[in-house]
Parts: sequence; structure tokens; C-alpha cells
Amino acid sequence: GGPATSEAGGGTGPSGTDAWREKEQNLIGLMSVTVFPVRLLLVSFLMLLAWPFAFTASLGRSELVPDPQSWWRRLIDLCLRVIMRAMWFCGGFHWIKVKGERAQPSEVPILTVAPHSSYFDAIPVTMTMCSIVTKLESRSIPIWGTLISYIRPVFVFRSDQHSRRKTVEEIKRRAQSGGSWPQIMIFPEGTCTNRSGLILFKAGAFIPGLPVQPVVLRYPNKLDTVSWTWHGPGALKILWLTLCQPHNAVEIEYLPIYYPSMKERDDPALFASNVRTLMAKALEVPLTDLSFDDRDIILSRGPLRIHDCRSLLHFNRLVEWLELFSEPDAGLDKIGVCKLCLLCQAGDGKMDVRHYVIALSTVQGPHKPMDTLKLAFKMYEEEDSGEVAEDDLASILEIMLGVKEVELSPLLLELQAAGSGKITYGETLFFCIMLFGVVWKSQAHGGRCSGQLRPTLNIFALSFAFLKVMSDFRQSITKSQLRH
Repeated sequence: GGPATSEAGGGTGPSGTDAWREKEQNLIGLMSVTVFPVRLLLVSFLMLLAWPFAFTASLGRSELVPDPQSWWRRLIDLCLRVIMRAMWFCGGFHWIKVKGERAQPSEVPILTVAPHSSYFDAIPVTMTMCSIVTKLESRSIPIWGTLISYIRPVFVFRSDQHSRRKTVEEIKRRAQSGGSWPQIMIFPEGTCTNRSGLILFKAGAFIPGLPVQPVVLRYPNKLDTVSWTWHGPGALKILWLTLCQPHNAVEIEYLPIYYPSMKERDDPALFASNVRTLMAKALEVPLTDLSFDDRDIILSRGPLRIHDCRSLLHFNRLVEWLELFSEPDAGLDKIGVCKLCLLCQAGDGKMDVRHYVIALSTVQGPHKPMDTLKLAFKMYEEEDSGEVAEDDLASILEIMLGVKEVELSPLLLELQAAGSGKITYGETLFFCIMLFGVVWKSQAHGGRCSGQLRPTLNIFALSFAFLKVMSDFRQSITKSQLRH
């Protein structure tokens, strides 16, 4: 993601851009004290007005059975569509341009929508009242959570792998119902981006192997106020900026139905990739091989942050694929053997299972490297002394940092027991604390490194003195123990 607001014109040089920016700032200031309060009041009123309709229609529902098409439910559905369209109109989305035609649920049970960039992407959902796949936390949002529950969503708990598998099974069950359930509108990217490209699609919408209809969204506004990204403005600021615009344009285009081939039905990843390519071509944006689950790996921080993400990103995709397509009641041995066969790098077909555990801990908790390090020491350390050999520590750091080779610096060697070539977890932890402010550099050229790692010695004197004291302290403890 990136900044949510961006300039799309306003001059051919710096002076023209500055003048355009000043004009926009003045306009936002004027709208903030005139139009914004009125719009916010109307939007809030209409949302509150929609709540009792959604709440009434949700009474007495079964999670496993579709709603009967009674006259009063159809009337409530019509009222909600009118109210929600009025709400978007009051929010500045006066004209919503729709291209193409939406297929019938009996013909296409799944609509794949991209790019997903904002909570304003709910516009096509409220216009069609399709079901969606959304995170479980959405249900607890006051008022809005009731409106979401009305459209019979498929809830997913992102951090629970079992929940993901159940979500895929529920999508498949509804998609194969022959149109008795509402269409499912899925945002296969799984997170918001800034619309500069399409990230990897999740396979959930494509596992049933049924035809899908791609739907592309565009916000052709001069000033982008709708994008809700990880590094951009927050939800409230986006709402304020959007309601301060005289008009907010949005385009919804229904592309032709995509019928998967036999090969795509057997390979959901290929199916998703081909649909993504088709949608990127319609949007005229590039493809990027990143996904929502890669975000934490890429944005890891600290002295043991991941320096070269490529191998760990590939590892993470393999793990996701295996967890997604393994049978729920499959034995641990069966899954484990499959994983080890896929992840094996040695020519003899063998792999140290400890390497797999370290890599899995790294990708599952990229912001908790110390937990991974502690786990690795428990697997490698000697029972009596709690020490780990130098070569084993190098292997641990190579996996955690995502690099091919780690050269342990003289600072770390100074901390080791004389001639033992081993080190304890506590000593390694002190070493990491001392190097917290040190920038790791590579012999390769810039960016996230892929070569050997050596810490810069800008605090060499301080680190060396500290480690020397620790070494002397350890030796004094050993001598004291010998006397007794």
C-alpha cells in the first residue's frame, strides 16, 4: 500500500502542481465547515434507518439454510437497496457508472471483484445484496455489523487455519447449490491495496472449479481519497476527505463470464492466476507477486528482521497451499511428509526437520524473532550446558534472516567460551540487544540483502567492551564453581 491520497493532474510543472494542491486544500477547508457536516448527518441517519430493516430480516434465520423468498423479505430487500443507494448519494457518489451485465446466480454463483482498496468497495455489494467473505470481526461493528449479517456473509477468522479451510468448504457448498443461495461477491486479494497493481489472488473463490464473473472497480477521481492502505490515512480521515469532495466517481464493470478449463478446475492456483491476468489487462495495471499474508514478512523490523524475503515468501506459499488442500482428518505424518518432500533442498532427498520448524516459526511470527530464536535453541542446545554449536547457530540465523550464508562476527566469537565453539541462548540474546541499533549490510548491491551478512562496527568499541565484560564474568563464575 501507499498514501491514500494522490494527485492525478493539475499542471505540467511544479508551479502548476502547487497551485492545484493549494486549490484542493482550500476546497477541503470550505467543504469541511459547510457540506461535510450535512453529509455526515444524512449518511448516519440513513444507516440508522437501514438497521431495523436488516435486523428484522435476520430474525429466525438458519446458518445452513437459504432464506425463503417470501413477499415481506423481498420488500425489505427493496427498501434496503433504496436506502443504501440514497446513503451513497448523500456521500457524494451521485452517479455510479455500471458497464456490462451481471450474470444470474444460477449461471455464475461467484463474482470476483478487484482491486480491493477501500470500504467504499461496499457500493457494488449494497447494489446487488450479494453475500461476501469477510473477517469475523466485522460482525461486531455496531449497526454496520447487522447490515453485513443481513447479506448472509461467509465469516473467516484470518489467524485460524481451520477457519480458512471451513470458509473454503462453505463457499464450495453455496456455489454448488444451484442458485438457491445469493451470489457470493469475493475480493480475492484478501486485503486493501492502492490500486497500482493486482496482488496474488487467494484460491478460495476458485476451488469449486465453477464459472466466475470478474468485476473490476475504478475510482477515476482527480484526488484519490478512498484508498485505505496500511501506510495511508486512517478510516476516519478517509471518510472526512471523501465527504468533502463535490463528487466522487466510481465505475463498476462486469467482465464476460470466465469458464475454467479442465486443467484450471484441477489447479485452483492456475485458475486464480489466469483470472487475475484477465482483470489486470482490463484495468491496465501490472501484476505483483505479493499477497496479504506476505505483508508481515516484508515489514518485519528489528535486529533479526528478515533481510531477503524471497525464499521465505515461497516457503510461506507452499505451507498455505498444503494447509488449504490437506484433508481435515489427514494424519500428521501424511501432511508432514508431503511438506518435507516439497521443501527439500538437498540432493539426497533429505531435510533436517528442525530447519522446517524454524522457517515455519519465522513466517508465522515475523515480528517475534526472539521467540523463534528461543525455539531454535531448544531444538539444538545440549541438555547439560544449554549451548549451541557455531555452525548450528549460523544455520538458524540463515533461515531466520532468509540469506544463504551468515558469517558470525568477531564480536560474537569473543562471547563464546574459549575454544568451545559454542554459545548459549542468553549470550546470543545479549548480543542481539547490543546490535539493536546496528544496520546489517550485505556484500551484495543494496536492497534486501541476499549475500553474507556482517554487522557494521559503528559501535564496535562499546560492543567489544560489553562482550569482554560478559566473557570475563562468565570465566569468573566458572572459576568460582571450581573452587567449590
